[in-house]
Amino acid sequence: MKIILMTGVLVAAAIYGFCAGAEGEKNPINLQLPPEIYAVPDRETNVYFDNIVLTLNPDIYFFDVDCAKGRNDAKRWRFVPAAGDIGEIPWKVRVLDSENRVVAQGETKIITVPKNAGEGKSISLLIVGDSLTGATFYPRRINELFKMPGNPAVKFVGSHAGGGKPAEADGVCHEGYGGWSWWAFCSTWTDGTDPRARSKFLTLKNGKPTLDFKAYCDQYNNGMPPDFITVMLGTNDVFAATDETIDGQIKTAFQYMDMLLGEFSRVAPQAKIGVALTVPPAHSQDAFGSNYNCGQTRWQYKRNQYRLVQAMIKKFSGNKDKNISLIPVYLNLDCENGFPVSNEPIVQVSTEKTIRQCNGVHPSETGYRQIGDSFYCWMKYQLSLDK
Repeated sequence: MKIILMTGVLVAAAIYGFCAGAEGEKNPINLQLPPEIYAVPDRETNVYFDNIVLTLNPDIYFFDVDCAKGRNDAKRWRFVPAAGDIGEIPWKVRVLDSENRVVAQGETKIITVPKNAGEGKSISLLIVGDSLTGATFYPRRINELFKMPGNPAVKFVGSHAGGGKPAEADGVCHEGYGGWSWWAFCSTWTDGTDPRARSKFLTLKNGKPTLDFKAYCDQYNNGMPPDFITVMLGTNDVFAATDETIDGQIKTAFQYMDMLLGEFSRVAPQAKIGVALTVPPAHSQDAFGSNYNCGQTRWQYKRNQYRLVQAMIKKFSGNKDKNISLIPVYLNLDCENGFPVSNEPIVQVSTEKTIRQCNGVHPSETGYRQIGDSFYCWMKYQLSLDK
């Protein structure tokens, strides 16, 4: 295995995507890719180039994709597999500057699985997350996709369907709470009737709140562990970090990540557990100005999110538990067109209006649907492994 040292991080090129600058030059763009990208026939799979690099302006670079399938556009590679595309194909990208020099390159693989993977089965699914889950858009998208022909019957496991509301008529429910982090699910235990007052994964033992996933399963899944568990956290763990504090905040997040995933695995050793690689922010600083005034910038949060994804890929590259894997959600989200916008005056005295992004971290319904597609493709991949 070839090991290269880049920006202070050891990267195993044979395990996951790597970045490499031109000989003798400092790499200006920072490129990272997950070990695998999952696809299903008739579902669009994307790699948005801005989401795989850390640079103020990706538009000054050209992304040259080498892949036998899909289409290399200006801002993304896109692929809608057909039934004949089942299997693995290599995916490589070179990033070129204005002088046609390679400033970074990386590789991964696309795994397309049968459209009918898991057909005829019955499975249960627990979805865990923060406000992006609490909005319930992407859980509904997952439900919508699994209701299509060729899929198993899916039972959603959860205590609410957003904002503490009971499970919806179609059965969609989850454990998604605005503002929550890995720490919150392991530690939140306060007085109050708000659904966020206490983590549903905690019970009192000897007067102390303790992780007890079995008790959760007893209450919400008839005593049975779920077949699938997905977790999308991280935004609140690192949102307010700076370059000086980010590594410490990631270290803390990983301590609670290990606690929660360890409890899930202990109680549900056969469950397939997917950990989502945290999605990037909206494309424009306008969205952050709209939400946070001068309290946070898009560039700082993008740096925090990039560093978290980088650390997660490194952490899980040596993971020995084959039932826990990463879901490359961050690749498939259109941060330019998949976030909410407002129509507002160009300036206060203007009668003309312009469209500006207005939410920094919460996608529009279009973006949430792309997130749901990523979870669905990962689940179908896991179902394809069961013979």
